[in-house]
Amino acid sequence: MTRNLVLILGDQLTLDNPALEGFDVTQDQILMVEAAAEATHTWSHKARIAVFLSAMRHFALVLDAKQFPLIYLKLGAHEFTTLKQAWLHYVQALQPQKIIICEAGEYRLEQDLLAVAKETSTPLAMRDDTHFMCSRADFKRWAGSNKTLRMEFFYRHMRKQYQVLMQGDAPEGGAWNYDAENRKAFGKAGPQNLPAAPEVVIDEISQQVMADIAQHFPDHPGSLANFIWPVTRAQALVFLQNFVTNKLAAFGDHQDAMWQFQNGGQSAYLWHSLLSSSLNLKLLNPREVIAAALQAYQQQQLSLPSVEGFIRQVLGWREFIRGVYWLDMPGMAQSNHYQHQRKLPAWYWTANTQMNCQRQAIQQTLDYGYAHHIQRLMVTGMFGVLAELNPREVEAWYLAVYVDAVEWVELPNVAGMALYANGGRFTSKPYVASGAYIKRMSNYCASCRYKPEVKTGADACPVTTLYWNFLLKHYDVFAKNPRTALMAKNAERFSDEEQMLIQQSADKILNNLDHI
Repeated sequence: MTRNLVLILGDQLTLDNPALEGFDVTQDQILMVEAAAEATHTWSHKARIAVFLSAMRHFALVLDAKQFPLIYLKLGAHEFTTLKQAWLHYVQALQPQKIIICEAGEYRLEQDLLAVAKETSTPLAMRDDTHFMCSRADFKRWAGSNKTLRMEFFYRHMRKQYQVLMQGDAPEGGAWNYDAENRKAFGKAGPQNLPAAPEVVIDEISQQVMADIAQHFPDHPGSLANFIWPVTRAQALVFLQNFVTNKLAAFGDHQDAMWQFQNGGQSAYLWHSLLSSSLNLKLLNPREVIAAALQAYQQQQLSLPSVEGFIRQVLGWREFIRGVYWLDMPGMAQSNHYQHQRKLPAWYWTANTQMNCQRQAIQQTLDYGYAHHIQRLMVTGMFGVLAELNPREVEAWYLAVYVDAVEWVELPNVAGMALYANGGRFTSKPYVASGAYIKRMSNYCASCRYKPEVKTGADACPVTTLYWNFLLKHYDVFAKNPRTALMAKNAERFSDEEQMLIQQSADKILNNLDHI
């Protein structure tokens, strides 16, 4: 007789999983499932599949070493396509008194869990995910006491609650946010003295995972040739130590900058931490990541803007985005503020475009399963809103192609930040700019057939043309918003004829998106 059936998902790979609290090896059973549908409901990058499956198989060894009773269903070794099918079968077969699981990272899976419990008349205990520093309930309370949802105010709340970079009630250094100091470009010389990324040994388990991917998902996008991602806690800790020792000092200055080396290679990682996949799979805990950054700050006397900028991503943005996701689902997944309906261009899956900024960001994504936040927000994401792409297609692409992609983090960032699909629910403006921004923050434009300063004609940068078209189309809204009024004022200098030419050029681009 099974007392509790404990379900562990692919992004819950920690012995601190609250579903394991009170586990009795004599009465309870764990179930982990590799379900093909989790790789196919969005056409997932091979590296994303590899991170999840290899990390799951390694964690299964940890559970075995602790002598936890475990049913582990490997890809291709069972009949179930979906997690829900496997859960239903084992609940019916084992007839547990209770199903226990830590909160899922996706609304879809939470609904499947509720359906299984209802169909089998089995009590379901969904325990708070204590990995996060702000519970869903606490975030809802915070949101209810504030007029607007703004990450900056939430971040300050979290700094005070956890006494991170605080001097009493005041922020260390006298300012809450040093973002303005963390937006430097590299300059003509490009990035200097780049730290090497840590190396990960591709062990027998990971090799078998890659062979399984070749067998079951041969036509999926992306490459495994550059796979470097941690799949065990030990590896994740190495990445954390590498970051605070070799990267954190220089992280802040150029965290928004992008660079293409002249030999055509892309400096994919720069000074970024590469910790997001380890955090999202729960190989690392955000508390220990913040503690490591603070320790390095104190012991190495690092710059406050660099350390604050990194901690803001972990304590502020990551926690905020998760809270907003659960607060606004399922409506967030259907939001389409601008009613954009255009199809995702095919080159999002191939990088076969003449726009060098898009080609670089997407090729890097296909090669590594990785792009940093500005490449995602201000290159591929910004093009999505300017090109009037259907948010559902863009959101599915982002969920598919990045190794750190779990819906709770990907959907709010895409729907809310990149596409403004939720109409500014937690942002004060659409994040749009002309090609001049990309030129300032990278060297992409130097190798592009288009010219970022040209708005119309054969040499016009599509980003620039579509930016001005977007601004003209939504001029009244931009003019009324204090944060975008200057952008609208810049559009006032165009004559009627210039506006017409911009709109005609934009229409030509919008009707030919697959071939620009």
